[in-house]
Order: sequence, then C-alpha cells, then structure tokens
Amino acid sequence: MLPSRFEYHRAATLDEALSLLAQYGEDAKVLAGGQSLIPLLKLRFASPGHLIDVNRVPGLDGIEERDGQLRIGALVRHNTLAASGVVKRYPTIATAAPQIADPIVRNWGTIGGSLAHADPAGDLGSVMLALGGSVVLTSSGGAREVGIADFLVDTFQTSIQPNELLTEVRVPTPSSRSGGTYLKLERKVGDFATVGVAVALTLSNGSIGRAGIGMTGVGLKNLEATDAEASLAGATPGADAFAEAGRLAAAASSPIGDVRGSEEYKRHMVDVYVKRGLARALEMANAG
Repeated sequence: MLPSRFEYHRAATLDEALSLLAQYGEDAKVLAGGQSLIPLLKLRFASPGHLIDVNRVPGLDGIEERDGQLRIGALVRHNTLAASGVVKRYPTIATAAPQIADPIVRNWGTIGGSLAHADPAGDLGSVMLALGGSVVLTSSGGAREVGIADFLVDTFQTSIQPNELLTEVRVPTPSSRSGGTYLKLERKVGDFATVGVAVALTLSNGSIGRAGIGMTGVGLKNLEATDAEASLAGATPGADAFAEAGRLAAAASSPIGDVRGSEEYKRHMVDVYVKRGLARALEMANAG
C-alpha cells in the first residue's frame, strides 16, 4: 500500500517545528528516523494530513553529562548511542543500544522516536524505567520534564500532547558503586524481544541502595517491577535477595502466549533474566 496524501514540512529550527505542531496539532506526525512511522504510513494505520520532518533541527543530537544527569538529544541515532564513550558509564544503556532492532534500523532510528512510539516490545522504555529516566517535552509554551513511568501510558500511547515534541532524554548519573545490564531473548538478530529485562543496581554501605528493573515484551507497555525493586531496597545483595526479586518480577509480568513462547515460558525467562542481570550488576558494582 501507499501512504495517504499529506503535506510535507521540513523544519529548519526547533521554533519552526513547534510552531507547525501548534498549528496542525493532532493532524500532524513528526518524522525523525522514520523506522516506526513510515511502515505505519504505508499500511495506513496512520494517516496524518501533515508530516513534520525534524531531522535538520540543530541542537537535538548531542550526548553529554551535565548537572548530575546524562542528557541525550532526541535525534541521537541508536548507533551513535552505542558508540558513545560517555554512555559506557551507564552499562544498562550501553548493553541495550547494540541490541536494538537491526543495523539498518540502528543507523536511522532515533532515541526520541523510539520512546515516543511506545512499543511494548521496544527496548529503550525498559532501560529508562530501570534507570529512573525522564523525557523533556517541549511546546511553544515551554518545556516540561516527565518521568518515564508517567510518559509510557499504554500500548503505543504516551502522555505527550499534540503540540509537544520530545526533545531530550535524561538519566541520573550513577554513583561509582553501580552496575547494570540489559538481557534480551530473541529468535534471531533484529527480531522483537521474546523477553527483555533491564536492571540497574547501586550499593550503599554493603547493602542495596537502589535497584531498578524494567521488562520488555511481557505487558501492554514496558513494565517496571516495582515490588521486586522494593524487595531489594536495603537488602543484602546475593542469591536469596535476587531470587525473591526474580519471583516478584515474574509475577508482575503479563505476557501473552504467541509463536515466540507461552505465558509460562516468558514468565520463567523474566525470573531467570532478573536473577542473572542482578548478579552481573552486582559484579560491576563491586568492581567500582
């Protein structure tokens, strides 16, 4: 199929992009990498009257640490993220970035576009949940910062308003005694995750100061295993604590049985990956 007719706008500045969004609102879609949007247009699952191309908007493709945060511009490509020296200090992101989709998608797809698409099988949503990340949503009236848990509302639904553009992703800078990873089960390279688990762990005086767990492909959106996180807070790190966290995370998941696996299998893999991920994160934290 071919997309329905639309008017194409190529924004040269952020102000121009925001002005176009304010003007056309719900009848507009933003084009960044296009790896999710273009297939939707071709299948006519999306039929906007206006397409706003933001690829040439300056200032949205940087990666830097500032004010205790890692700040990632919305137009940063997945491969740029994977190759970033700064991101190596954030192992949950660093291990996830090379696993997103396939090389072609990673070359073109953007961080902001991926999160705004809100696919429950997307990897970055779980990573940001585990890290306590947030997004900056900007309109002609100003900017607001929204925690990722509040941003991801439902399947392909976020809290972004029609006149807003996702301009930046923010992640708190971890302490030296921190670790994390992203584990992904897929049938072949580039496939959607059968199950994915993002973990982050910080030690404090020999105990677990903070733990974050995000889950991919086992719910109607990326899920945060809040009960499992709570069970780890203040606990002595080790097999017993990790086993309980794995059990609680699996119980919090809501997978659907399909060609990739049954509900029971996917819950089992959540349990396995949480325990395995936390063990790896603990090794990193102890090494720090």
